[in-house]
Amino acid sequence: MAKKAKKKKHDDHIDESWLVPYADILTLLLAVFIILFASSSVDQEKLERMSAVFNQVFDGGTSFLDQPAPIKSPNAESDQVPQQAQQNSAYLKDQQELAQIKDSVDNFIAVHEMEGQFATAMTDEGLLVTIRDSILFDSGKADIKPEYMTIAKELADVLVSNPPRSIVITGHTDNVPAGPNFSSNLQLSALRAVNFAEILLKSNSKLDGRNFSTQGFGENRAIAPNDTAEGRSKNRRVEVLIQPLVTEDGSAVKNTKK
Repeated sequence: MAKKAKKKKHDDHIDESWLVPYADILTLLLAVFIILFASSSVDQEKLERMSAVFNQVFDGGTSFLDQPAPIKSPNAESDQVPQQAQQNSAYLKDQQELAQIKDSVDNFIAVHEMEGQFATAMTDEGLLVTIRDSILFDSGKADIKPEYMTIAKELADVLVSNPPRSIVITGHTDNVPAGPNFSSNLQLSALRAVNFAEILLKSNSKLDGRNFSTQGFGENRAIAPNDTAEGRSKNRRVEVLIQPLVTEDGSAVKNTKK
């Protein structure tokens, strides 16, 4: 009787050599992902956080999914928002009050029909009121004309504010020599500023002289050419600067009052 051929036993060993290239492929894919992530438009903080996570994965630490989601904690920038808003609010309020004073001065000018002699403007330094000196002084003199004393007194009422503001009064002249009564146009302009300030202070007891300052520049700060009569007329002026109480950064302006 023919013998049956013996069946060969199947080899129970499973070839796992495919795992090596498979692991290499996963490593390459992960490396590509890291490169793409690093080259994308992310901030440095997120990049460092993600890099730390991958390092933990390679070192056998916690997996990527186990990492807590990045949550922004309150920082200095967010804390500064209320403070900045408060500073801006104080500055804007002060500018609005200056604008109200400007409206009062403009109304004063309109009532007296003196648009050609008075002008107002909001500047970086405050509210500037410009007065042509031809309505205040005679040529070569520093005393205010008697007929304009009443107008100066009414203007003093407009300058009253609470809290009080610093007020700077400046005299300017053209380039024509001051005359025999003064050594220079510089002296003439300074004395005109002082005399005008004294009239304002005497006109209203609510104005404090400690908040006032005066200066004179003569012909050194001309706003028009001095080679024409019109230009010289513009240069002969007295300026009243009403200063703000709050700077743009929200800090208080130092008052001249001591």
